[in-house]
Amino acid sequence: MPSATMTSKGQITIPVQIRGALGLVAGDKVDFIEVEKGQYAIRARTASIRDLEGCIPRLDYVPTIEEIDDAIAEAAAENYMSSLNERAGAKPRGEAA
Repeated sequence: MPSATMTSKGQITIPVQIRGALGLVAGDKVDFIEVEKGQYAIRARTASIRDLEGCIPRLDYVPTIEEIDDAIAEAAAENYMSSLNERAGAKPRGEAA
């Protein structure tokens, strides 16, 4: 398994096997994608947008426009109420006094 050592400046050299597999050359950029807490994947930014397919999980169903509108309205109302509470110095809902 390829590995690298980080310098005191936070820099690492990507091992040659990884550079080859990702098709990286000098000047290319890479993205670090959090897979789960404490685990990241590295992806060449030079890749096609189509390579991102599968990064976002698919829904079990397709929501209707009405469901999307309702969710947006609910989130906006919660955000508005939260901002009013913050301005009034009140504690957010669900927080003990």
